[in-house]
Amino acid sequence: QATFHYRTLRCGDEETPVDDSRARGKPMELIAGKKFKLPVWEAALRTMRPGERARFRCDVKHVVLYPLVSKSLRNIAAGKDPLEGQRHCCSIAQMHEHYSLGYPDLDELQKNPQPLIFDIEVLKVEPPGSYQQDPWAMTDEEKLQAVPQIHKEGNELYRQGKVPEAAAKYYDAIACLKNLQMKEQPGSPDWIELDQKITPLLLNYCQCKLQCEEYYEVLDHCSSILNKYEDNVKAYFKRGKAHAAVWNVAEAQADFAKVLALDPSLRSVVSKELRSLEARLREKDAEDKIRFKGIFSQ
Repeated sequence: QATFHYRTLRCGDEETPVDDSRARGKPMELIAGKKFKLPVWEAALRTMRPGERARFRCDVKHVVLYPLVSKSLRNIAAGKDPLEGQRHCCSIAQMHEHYSLGYPDLDELQKNPQPLIFDIEVLKVEPPGSYQQDPWAMTDEEKLQAVPQIHKEGNELYRQGKVPEAAAKYYDAIACLKNLQMKEQPGSPDWIELDQKITPLLLNYCQCKLQCEEYYEVLDHCSSILNKYEDNVKAYFKRGKAHAAVWNVAEAQADFAKVLALDPSLRSVVSKELRSLEARLREKDAEDKIRFKGIFSQ
């Protein structure tokens, strides 16, 4: 695997920039032998050593797919959430996709291909087996095999108190399974089996997001679980905590009541959450009285 920064420039006197990985804050990673859509990059990297920087002027025939590659890399850099899944496009949307990449400069480059310059700086090169692939770079079999290990790493990070890092691991594991699930017919046995593997990972991810105070993400994901699995106690409990955190009092109380109905053994835990919510409400009411008193006394 080669890790490198790159700048893409149009050939010409001005050398107009097209892409710059440094501006995105993350270098590119390319795994040799994975049939990357831009073979010229792999060919160029094979001639370079770590720490070396070089420029390559590439003819049109070698960069005709660059607009598609660039679109994918820009979307990855934009951090689109794989938990939402990919939406199936209707034929009209697919026709539009054929003509527009969603970026005017890439549309123009696709319409009028031209030679490109790649300014590449190699940061490091790692031999096979010494790195963990990103989910998007794995084969289907590799994704399925990687999930238990990624899950285990997430659990260990969580135990160490490294909550954001644990969330990132759960996110990667979910991304692997979501990618596989999208290839199955919704509701089929294989789809359901994958969904049942996704659910505990998604609940772990929600626990991390609760601790990171990203409550609305917790609400979204727990609701998506409960739309499919109406008796999931953990989803009700985590959603109840998220509702309480954002002052959705009635919704929080309803979710905690559902937890008790499904699992009465959790009464002490739920009672603690309800007492905490009531204490916060009293504190908020007191603060509001002081605030409004100051307003009306002016």
